[in-house]
Amino acid sequence: MTDTIITERFDLVIIGAGSAGLAAAAAAAKAGVQKILVLEKEDHPGGILLQCVHNGFGLHRYKEELTGPEYAERVLAESCHHAIDLRCGAMVLSITPEKVIRYSGEKYGYRQACAKTIICATGADERTRGAVRIPGDRPTGVMTAGLAQHYMNLDGYMVGRRVFILGSGDIGLIMSRRVALEGGQVLGVAELMPYSNGLARNIAQCLNDFGIPLYLSHTVRIIRGKDRLEQIVLSQVDGNFDFIPGTDKTFDVDTLLLSVGLIPSNRLLTDLGVRLHPKTGGPVVDETLQTSVPGVFSCGNSLHVHDLADFVSIEGETAGLAAARYLAGETGRLSDSAPLIKTEPGEGISYLLPAKLHTENAGEFLLKFRVKKPYRNVALLLKENGRLIRKVKKPYLLPAEMENLRLKREELVEPAGTLTLEIADE
Repeated sequence: MTDTIITERFDLVIIGAGSAGLAAAAAAAKAGVQKILVLEKEDHPGGILLQCVHNGFGLHRYKEELTGPEYAERVLAESCHHAIDLRCGAMVLSITPEKVIRYSGEKYGYRQACAKTIICATGADERTRGAVRIPGDRPTGVMTAGLAQHYMNLDGYMVGRRVFILGSGDIGLIMSRRVALEGGQVLGVAELMPYSNGLARNIAQCLNDFGIPLYLSHTVRIIRGKDRLEQIVLSQVDGNFDFIPGTDKTFDVDTLLLSVGLIPSNRLLTDLGVRLHPKTGGPVVDETLQTSVPGVFSCGNSLHVHDLADFVSIEGETAGLAAARYLAGETGRLSDSAPLIKTEPGEGISYLLPAKLHTENAGEFLLKFRVKKPYRNVALLLKENGRLIRKVKKPYLLPAEMENLRLKREELVEPAGTLTLEIADE
């Protein structure tokens, strides 16, 4: 006897119940989408917010300072006002070209959900030791900063007593303060680049306030330890990221936390054939956040890494509204054969999103970008097919901070071509 696979039909299926996925669900429901399914692999909604017990969330979206769990509760409450089917403990296994989502879980067994539209809000994964290729022994005590945050804030385990942190990303900076508050000693934070990759407020509150040194243009050259981590050797690097002889510093530590960047989690979309952006690692999207597969949208850290959860939620709302308009036949069904403007990062710009704009699709476009290095007293030059259409003075620009630029359709002269953004001296 063959077991029958339960198959259900939905207007919209959202994968991921973090700040992006929940905001997308609430926005889509508010816009009139009837049958919405949200699938979350963890046992509780909220995503990474649940382990972020520090405050600093919600200042942009709610105009007050919240902890991560408090912020997650707010976003969840917004989605609960609508008839949204939220299923936790549901691991999505695959998506077919026909938009059939296959998932499994202890509560559900193996099921299929047939969707008219899909929003991928699966977040990002941390880079590990293997990704940055640190040589040496392979002892315990080497882990990502996010994993350490989970151990300490959710499981109640102290990760170490003599700790060093590689990478000045925000999670690493926050964990330096967390370890110090729990009585551990943080011997330092090292950053490969000559500038920090974390927000300025985290540098001040997590390092300066606790007297934790920051070693710029430094990285871990070797790891030593038989069973548990015993030592790391830190070395300074030059402009080509080569080790500078005679700069070795040895630290006796029992824990090394890695905060060396995030990678958008897009295995499901890769298997579906969605085109990925060469710089961000997320999908190539248009102004509606639609990917190269019609009816499939992406938002949040699975699209590109954000610095604030507020912006993740706002982007989720954009995706939810876009999915609603797609279902209503109002927009989003334009192909690459329709007139479009491609966007390209120019001098000093790391990446520029969205990758393409259908000029007949909206009256205003929101461009998002990051810079390659810190800048002071410069100008942003926005050009259409080489013609300057906007100049914006900026007192400073930092790689750690995502920037936005709004573009009105009437500023564009032609319906197709190339839009570039670059930095010039003021």
